[in-house]
Amino acid sequence: EKKIFSIYGHYPVIRAVLRRKGWVEKKFHFVPKVIPHVEDENSKGTESKESQKGTSEKTEDIHDVMSRLVNHEMPYFLWTIKRDVVDYHSLNCDQMLNHYGKTASFTTKIGLCVSMRSLPWYVQANPDSFFPRCYGLCTESEKQEFLDDFRRTVASSILKWVVSHQNCKAKSRNRREEASDSDPSHRKDAENSEAKMLTGLPGQLIDTACKVCQAYLGQLEHEDIDISEDTAEDLTEDEWNDLTQQYYSLVHGDAFIPNSRNYLSQCQALLTRITAVSPQTEIDGVRNIWIIKPAAKSRGRDIVCMDRVEEILELVAGDQLSTKDNRWVAQKYIETPLLIYDTKFDIRQWFLVTDWNPLTIWFYKESYLRFSTQRFSLDNLDSAIHLCNNSIQKHFKNAKDRSPLLPCHNMWTSTKFQEYLQRRGRGALWSSVIYPSMKRAITNTMKVAQDHVEARKNSFELYGADFILSRDFKPWLIEINSSPTMHPSTPVTAQLCAQVQEDTIKVVVDRKLDRNCDIGNFELLWRQPTVELPPFNGSDLCVEGVGFKKAKKQTSPISNFNFAVPLSGTQPLKGRCPPAVPDQARGLPRATPPQDLRLKDCK
Repeated sequence: EKKIFSIYGHYPVIRAVLRRKGWVEKKFHFVPKVIPHVEDENSKGTESKESQKGTSEKTEDIHDVMSRLVNHEMPYFLWTIKRDVVDYHSLNCDQMLNHYGKTASFTTKIGLCVSMRSLPWYVQANPDSFFPRCYGLCTESEKQEFLDDFRRTVASSILKWVVSHQNCKAKSRNRREEASDSDPSHRKDAENSEAKMLTGLPGQLIDTACKVCQAYLGQLEHEDIDISEDTAEDLTEDEWNDLTQQYYSLVHGDAFIPNSRNYLSQCQALLTRITAVSPQTEIDGVRNIWIIKPAAKSRGRDIVCMDRVEEILELVAGDQLSTKDNRWVAQKYIETPLLIYDTKFDIRQWFLVTDWNPLTIWFYKESYLRFSTQRFSLDNLDSAIHLCNNSIQKHFKNAKDRSPLLPCHNMWTSTKFQEYLQRRGRGALWSSVIYPSMKRAITNTMKVAQDHVEARKNSFELYGADFILSRDFKPWLIEINSSPTMHPSTPVTAQLCAQVQEDTIKVVVDRKLDRNCDIGNFELLWRQPTVELPPFNGSDLCVEGVGFKKAKKQTSPISNFNFAVPLSGTQPLKGRCPPAVPDQARGLPRATPPQDLRLKDCK
């Protein structure tokens, strides 16, 4: 029945499920040529140790006996940590493998960054509506694109500061008026003390920011087509540097603009126009924070949050190595995330691809939340606050000032999160906004990657996507991981990781025999419609004529046509076609005159 499987890595759930279904394990007895990189460092060490342990220890149970019996048989189901563990191209067509080839277009940071730029060519969707804009910092042109974006965000952030500052000032003014009804001098003293503590910036700063935003809106509306580069009124590098440094002082609380109230209506109008064309205006905030990531690393290694462009470019320029692990991407940080008890979190969402042609995606109904160990703050850009990866957070202790209502192991199931929303009167948002938006993001991303993946039949792969919710409950795709960790590091992952592995076997193994079988918590997200080719109605063709062979020797021209032997270099072409010479010309009666005979030989 071809029920022989092999596993490389620490996957006891997969092994137990297949054994219950009557499968026999053929154990790996080799060391892979490539040491695989898995997503979680703990799971990496555990998996490699367990795999070595499983191949070295010889226990005399029934499974070991059966494993030795199939030692020379071919396994028909392979589950490995990484695709490089086995020779991918030497597998037979009926051997199942839990990996696809060439998935870097969406499982690496630089690949996902590039793929999202091509999204409008594949689907009618705007990548800026679910994926924070991202730039590779590998070439000078890409660095310039990032620099232009950073500067535009500086300008829009100045407008946001004006609006936010006036709103806060109005609220504080109301409080001071209430407190100073009995003492009018109290209000003047408070305003004078605030002005003395901060450095005043000229209103020209707002004028310049408005000019930059208007030019950006003009580019989006193609108003700059008829403007030559010579007549374009762009800021010089010195003007940009001055604007950027004044912006730093403004947003970090070291300066203020005394007459910013005069620009309130103009700033509000421009921000309304920008929000209408830029879906990421809300998540940009005012601090212009970017998250800088190595392009091909995982588990949050070497990821930093930075808010000064000169420091970002200096970091990238200081890395002179050309290997793929030293390429950087800059992604806009979500400065307005949804917080639970003043703590940031992200969502790990699984999905399964069982075919790339036609594209078939299965979405898992259960997911889990990962909390930071520290309270959220934009004043501190430490990774412990802003990166929720378990591989990072496990190195920190929960902050003492963090809410005791959060779990000590820093994880929730999605069911627990829905209960939290229900208690706050937002229970419907999961099924109406969060869940369907994550499904759309995954579907759109896979459609872009379809042309790049090596679509081997009888393969499948389970992926883990990371989302962050903004404060309007909108999910934003951050990255997609191949070989997501299945290490039971907390009670939440111990339950869900075992469950998703068992349900994966139901989809890829049980459903082959029974299309109506139980598939657990998976649901079919997308199956690409098959395209039927039109029938071929070709005409019945044949070739007619006489074939000529090249003469071996050159002969002198013949001047006398009076000969009775036919040309020696010709022969009729064999085929279904009718002969080139009519039947009545094949032979002549004996009484034919010599003149007619000569004409016949000439023909």
